[in-house]
Amino acid sequence: MDMEKKEKEQAEVVPTLEWYFWLAKWRIQLFGRQWNFFDVASVIVVSVLHCLALLAPFHFNWGAVWVAMALNSISGVGITLSYHRNLTHKSFKLPKWLEYFFAYCAVLGLQGSPLEWVSTHRNHHQFTDTWSDPHSPIAKGLWFSHIGWVFDYRSRFGSYEGRLNNVGDLKKQPYYIFLHYTYPFHSVALGVLLYVVGGLPFLVWGMGVRMVYMFHVTFSINSICHTWGTQVWDTGDSSRNNWLFGLLAHGEGWHNNHHAFDYSARQGLEWWQIDTTWYLIRFLQALGLATEVKLPTEAQKKRKALCNKVINKKEKLGTVGNNGKLQAVK
Repeated sequence: MDMEKKEKEQAEVVPTLEWYFWLAKWRIQLFGRQWNFFDVASVIVVSVLHCLALLAPFHFNWGAVWVAMALNSISGVGITLSYHRNLTHKSFKLPKWLEYFFAYCAVLGLQGSPLEWVSTHRNHHQFTDTWSDPHSPIAKGLWFSHIGWVFDYRSRFGSYEGRLNNVGDLKKQPYYIFLHYTYPFHSVALGVLLYVVGGLPFLVWGMGVRMVYMFHVTFSINSICHTWGTQVWDTGDSSRNNWLFGLLAHGEGWHNNHHAFDYSARQGLEWWQIDTTWYLIRFLQALGLATEVKLPTEAQKKRKALCNKVINKKEKLGTVGNNGKLQAVK
């Protein structure tokens, strides 16, 4: 009865398309586990894009490179600004037309619909470094946290019935429902357009090279930025600041900063921590388009600072005096 009630409640919010339901329910046993249609489709798409990227040296021209760079900026910032900071964490507000525009830019990054991406990331923050974390290198290993989770529907959602149970705010908006069921087709249309305009070089660079680059930069936030880097905040997890991915991922590499203050629209908290997504948000704020922009206060930073935690711990423990007894540190 409880399961039936849950499915009914979900159906009232998200109109379930029959074909989508059966694609998620379809199962095949391979390599010691069950795969559904979306797992298999993800393997095929990622493999095809990698193969396409290997053709890049044979189809090089500067026009194609510039197209790839432009699309990488558009779809990459779409993911960091829209999917991540706006939709997942509600770090700021935008007019609906602009919110929907950036969300569409993110769709062209082919990293999932807004509902799937936001749901997965909210689960990551809720269950960081536990078995319920969709992509934890601590719980499931570096390879799985990097890309293996993309091919495992169950690791993200548990089951079809349990999917997307933390994005009720987005499921109420028809635009995001539309993108949820159609998001792969927008990238297919983009690929066709690139081929028509610039032939195979535009397709190879604009889809193959761009997508492979974006995949691995984004996925490295889940894997590398939970393994290598520095920690300056007491987050209780393995998140790290990594300057390289701060540069490559539009500011997302300042991951320890982000886990300390996940509500913050700014992730590069120091002046020297480059955060291009924040620069765009700040620009939109100056124009009056981005409102209710959230940032950590100095008091909040002080409470979270790892160096203060170490000092406080030493003050509590004290130091060993000449007589062998503990004395308070002053």
